[in-house]
Amino acid sequence: MGIRTVLSAAILAGLGQFAAAGDVVSVGGSVTEIIYALGEEERLLARDSTSKFPAAAEALPDVGYIRALSAEGVLSIGPKLIVAAEGAGPAEAVDLLKAASVTYVEIPEAYTAEGVGAKIRAVGAALGVEDKAEALAADVMSQLGTVAAEVVATEGAPKRVMFVLSTQGGRIMAGGQGTSADAIIAMAGGENVMQSFKGYKAVTNEAVAVAAPDVILMMDRSGDRGGDHSGANAELWSMPALSETPAAAANAVVRMDGLLLLGFGPRVADAVSRLHHALYEAG
Repeated sequence: MGIRTVLSAAILAGLGQFAAAGDVVSVGGSVTEIIYALGEEERLLARDSTSKFPAAAEALPDVGYIRALSAEGVLSIGPKLIVAAEGAGPAEAVDLLKAASVTYVEIPEAYTAEGVGAKIRAVGAALGVEDKAEALAADVMSQLGTVAAEVVATEGAPKRVMFVLSTQGGRIMAGGQGTSADAIIAMAGGENVMQSFKGYKAVTNEAVAVAAPDVILMMDRSGDRGGDHSGANAELWSMPALSETPAAAANAVVRMDGLLLLGFGPRVADAVSRLHHALYEAG
């Protein structure tokens, strides 16, 4: 996927002269991670609420959730450059930001190794630090290559995995094709059992029974990454949709930090490696 922005490539290449210290708003957790990984964090004026890594980012002013931005709120910060992940919204707010007297750059999302490299290069171009971005992209791609070789070398049948986004109201919201969850599961050597739909959708008890996942994958919202999740697991297995699955029989649940797991940023190789080991140790 190419870089989709409101700017021409020529203008993109020269953005660095406009983005001086403390005049950039970053929208999207992985975009903010990339800016820090590039060593350009001093350029940041504010960030969105999904930008929680590294921890230092949380000290910056928060302009709101990536998909519920207020154009007036963002502009009140006084940015000269807004670097936003593809999918920021709502559309009306983004249109207002693009029409304002600030530069708005949209960073593409593609859930592949090549897509991560393109994302890093796009952020680097927006900030006028292409050389640093090329070096970072090459490093991340190299790490991914090493992890991919490890995944391929793993013996045995792929673990059948279901990513559960939420269980609110007793309904299971699962990740299907075309999602970051689907992509990270495949990169980690697993098989996403929800292939009959695209995006994140509520699934029926019957669909879960047919899918028969070996492992349930979820985001860790506990705030304690190494904590005891026995109670949460018991709550999962009490749901009729999950109670008879192989995952329930093996008490196989993998929880990971959401931004690490689904962000497809500079830490993607770490995410793939951790998930790969966790899947094959589960149960």
